Amino acid sequence: MSRILPRPDNVKRPSAAVIGAGNWGTVLADLIAANGHPVSLWCRREDQAREINRRRTNARYLPGIRLHRNIRATHRIDEAVTGKELLIVVIPSKAFRDVCASMGPLLTPDQLAVHATKGFEASTHCRMSEILRQETCLRQLGVLSGPNIAPEVAQRKPAGTVIASRFPAVVQSATALLVSSRFRVYTSQDVLGVELAGALKNVVAIAAGVASELDLGDNAKALLITRGMAEIRRIGTALGALPETFAGVAGLGDLIVTCSSPLSRNFRVGAALARGEKLPEIVASLGMVAEGVNTSAVANEIMKRHSIDAPLFDEVFRVVHQGDDPSTALERLMRIAPHADVR
Repeated sequence: MSRILPRPDNVKRPSAAVIGAGNWGTVLADLIAANGHPVSLWCRREDQAREINRRRTNARYLPGIRLHRNIRATHRIDEAVTGKELLIVVIPSKAFRDVCASMGPLLTPDQLAVHATKGFEASTHCRMSEILRQETCLRQLGVLSGPNIAPEVAQRKPAGTVIASRFPAVVQSATALLVSSRFRVYTSQDVLGVELAGALKNVVAIAAGVASELDLGDNAKALLITRGMAEIRRIGTALGALPETFAGVAGLGDLIVTCSSPLSRNFRVGAALARGEKLPEIVASLGMVAEGVNTSAVANEIMKRHSIDAPLFDEVFRVVHQGDDPSTALERLMRIAPHADVR
C-alpha cells in the first residue's frame, strides 16, 4: 500500500548526486536544485557538463528549459558520487551495468541509492536494483517510478511519483529532496512491483502509439489500456509482485500517461511502426532510448518461461521484433475467443 507524504520541512536533506543527464535525470536534478539543495549531475560527455554549468541549459534533452543554478554538472564519476549520501541513478538499461561498475570502487555501504530507469538488462533480464547490488556495495536501495513525462515536470506542471524501498532512510531522504507543491511523492515497499510496472507499461505504450496512428478511436484506446494492465498485472504477480501495486500511481497512473501522451518515446515508436517506418531508423531518430523495444523482447522470454498468457504483449513482440504488420496484429487480437473480464 502506498501513502502520500507532505513536504518534510523538518527533515534533513542529504547531499545528493544524480547519475545520468538525459531528460529525466536532468529534471530530477532540477527539482532538487529548485527546492534549495545543491546537487551534482553526472554527464557522460564533458561538453554537456560544460553547457549545463555555463549556460544553464541541456539543449539536446530539454530544449527551452533553463536549469537551476544549484546544479553542478561534472563528467567525472568520482567527483559526482564520492561522499554523497544519496544517489539517484538514471541511466538507460543498456549502459546501466557499465556505469554501476565504474561507480562501484568509489562507493561505501552507508550510501543510499534510488534508480529511475524503467527497463531490464537485455542479456540477463536483470532489473536495475539487481544490477546495483551486483556491481556495487550499496544495499539500501529503492526505485522511483510514476507518470512522469519529463518535459511537463520541467515546466513545473503538477505531477507525482512513487518511491519504493524496504529501507525507510531511502524513502525519507529521497522524499525530502524531491517533494514540493508541484511534485507529490507516494511510498511503497514493493520494489519488484514498481520496477515491473515501470518497465512493462512501455510495451503497452508501443501498442497505444500504433492504435493512435491507425485512428482506432477512444473505445479502442480504453480497451487497450485496460487489457494491457491486466497483462502487466498477470506478468508481475507471476514474478512475485503485489497485485495492488499495479492499481496505483506507478502502475495504472504511469500506464495511462504513457499510452496517451505523444511525448512518450514508446508511444512514438508505435506510431512510427504503424506508418511503416523501420525500427532502426525510428530508434535513431528519437535521439533517446525507448525502453519498450528491449522490454518487449525480455517480456516475451519471461512469458515463455512462466507460461503466462499475454496476447497483447505477444503481438507487440511480433510487430517490433518480427516485422509483422500492425493491422494484422490487431486482427489477431480482435479474434481472441471471449472470456471473463477480470481473471
